[in-house]
Amino acid sequence: MSNALALACVWVLAATAIAMMPQRTHWPGAALLIVTGIPLLGYVTYQQGPLLGVLALAAGASVLRWPLFYLGHWLRRKVLRRE
Repeated sequence: MSNALALACVWVLAATAIAMMPQRTHWPGAALLIVTGIPLLGYVTYQQGPLLGVLALAAGASVLRWPLFYLGHWLRRKVLRRE
């Protein structure tokens, strides 16, 4: 297993640990996961190729579905307000 995939597995374990913490730590934990996950996604894609990069993106999106949900709502409000 390459370093990139090992780090991605550690990222998933950290996401699981954050999910088990009290509710008040979820959003700061999500911010930490996003900040660390974006460069990690680039590293996985660089080391393993675009197919595993897309799979890692899908795994990250499934872990961080609520921040993505709220980002989509925020973007929709911004776009619809300007039209």
